[in-house]
Amino acid sequence: MSQAPTDAERYPTLSEEGRRLLQRMREHPAAPIFRNQSGNRLLAEEVTQLRAYEQQVVTARFEWQPGVPPPWLAGFLDAVHAQVPYFRARGRGTAFEALPTTDRGDLAADIARFVPDPVPLERMMNFRTTGTTGHPLVLPSHPVVAARYLAYHKRALARSGIGLQHGRGQMGVMLLGMQQRCFTYVSVTPTMDESGLAKINLHPNDWRDVDDRARYIDQMQPEVIAGDPISFATLLQLPLSHRPRVLLSVSMALSTGLRTALEARFGCPVLDLYSMNEAGPLAVHDDAYGGHVLLQPGMYVEVVDAAGRALPAGQEGEITLTGGFNFCLPLLRYRTGDRGALAMAGEVPMIVGLQGRRPVRYLTANGRWINNIDVSHALAPLPLSRYRVHQHADAGITLHLPVAEAGLADDAVARLQQALDGRAVQVQRLHAEDKLLQYTTDLPEGFTA
Repeated sequence: MSQAPTDAERYPTLSEEGRRLLQRMREHPAAPIFRNQSGNRLLAEEVTQLRAYEQQVVTARFEWQPGVPPPWLAGFLDAVHAQVPYFRARGRGTAFEALPTTDRGDLAADIARFVPDPVPLERMMNFRTTGTTGHPLVLPSHPVVAARYLAYHKRALARSGIGLQHGRGQMGVMLLGMQQRCFTYVSVTPTMDESGLAKINLHPNDWRDVDDRARYIDQMQPEVIAGDPISFATLLQLPLSHRPRVLLSVSMALSTGLRTALEARFGCPVLDLYSMNEAGPLAVHDDAYGGHVLLQPGMYVEVVDAAGRALPAGQEGEITLTGGFNFCLPLLRYRTGDRGALAMAGEVPMIVGLQGRRPVRYLTANGRWINNIDVSHALAPLPLSRYRVHQHADAGITLHLPVAEAGLADDAVARLQQALDGRAVQVQRLHAEDKLLQYTTDLPEGFTA
């Protein structure tokens, strides 16, 4: 049995002051129960390279417009068809616009075939994701890839005139979750002079005293607080005195009402990021242009129809990605499942009318709220290829399962009822055209028990 990594392995460049900050974040009297351990795993030379990478990204220019591919696309296609087993086996020989699209189901079927041959396996990481729709995924990554997220967050902040300031001895970023079960940890960010990073879960189960949630945030004073709309809705209810410099909403669509409430409460900008685990931060909403301005010059974006044909600017379709900064998972005409239309925000492409992943909450029999991720965790042990969980306007639950997996229904219902505090669950047949995991509800936004 392999031993758990040490702090020296998790934080290869950790200074004594960084070690003290980790200890303070972990052992503060109001700290949550940190259930996991993580680290940046960055080598000294990689930290130097990342600082240069961040500077390049913040100022990089886009070399493409809707329907006009970038000059780097030809080289990218040559590389993925030569180095990525999935695309090599599929073959080439057609124009880019005629290449078959890929989707989340392709990645879920055999993710190893999407990793380029030259990527060394020794330091590769993987993480599991569910999302609000789609197949469960194990995605390949690398310490450098994980650290590159910060560059695109800085580019988004720079559009609002915000430059990060917190460094050694301070908490830079606090990541929020609001789930019954959540990956939580502390770390430091070497490119920000070892500023602190903490992923916390606002669910009461992760705290010795529920009032410690506000105490911990007030004591740590993070410069940036990032979360999804579900965790931010909980944040609004806490008696906080701390005012971060900015809130970053990620993973799910942010409603105008929640954004307005957050801005009024915390007196800081709230940036609505369009982001996904497969591709990282893709775009940030810009009020002046009325759309989500793209953040990755190295990601070519198309909007396609049901047949995979690229649509002209201004026409709505499915957002499809080619390129990206994750060298462990280069994307080629990857259908995201999200919808919108392409336009230009000055010299930068943007997505207008974005219809992204929306947060879904379920009301339990005890009047508690859980979210779709909690539902995913409840059903994860079962070998379900797909399912749909729907809550009706009367709060009743229906679980839709494929006919071939009807034998798992009793176990699935029991697990779902446990997560929902005993609420009754009906089972219905899942239609053949429903290919993905789906979480839906008829309960209106703002509904209270």
